[in-house]
Amino acid sequence: QAQLIESGGGLVQAGGSLRLTCVASGRAFSSDDWAWFRQAPGKEREFVATINWTGQRTTYADSVKGRFTISRDNTSNRVYLQMNDLQPEGTAVYYCNLATKPQLPWGRGTQVAVSA
Repeated sequence: QAQLIESGGGLVQAGGSLRLTCVASGRAFSSDDWAWFRQAPGKEREFVATINWTGQRTTYADSVKGRFTISRDNTSNRVYLQMNDLQPEGTAVYYCNLATKPQLPWGRGTQVAVSA
């Protein structure tokens, strides 16, 4: 059974950085496009960034463009999200999943909290 495990979250001050890691197990990884999503308190889950299967094409939500970088390592089934210049509006639970539907069962995510 496919399993997604996100890690790397934490509490940072505005302007700080974090690097999130997603490990995908129990299924093929390297042939799929992957993405990061986030869900802030009281809001719906939203798209953050996506990366194609080769790692050569990425897209970002306007709100994170220029500050976040998505990458992947197909040899270890990992997707990363480097987040720089974090702002309080970035406070959310961050999740990884396939970029397109049908998606896998969601993992528990990793909490990111940004203080002003």
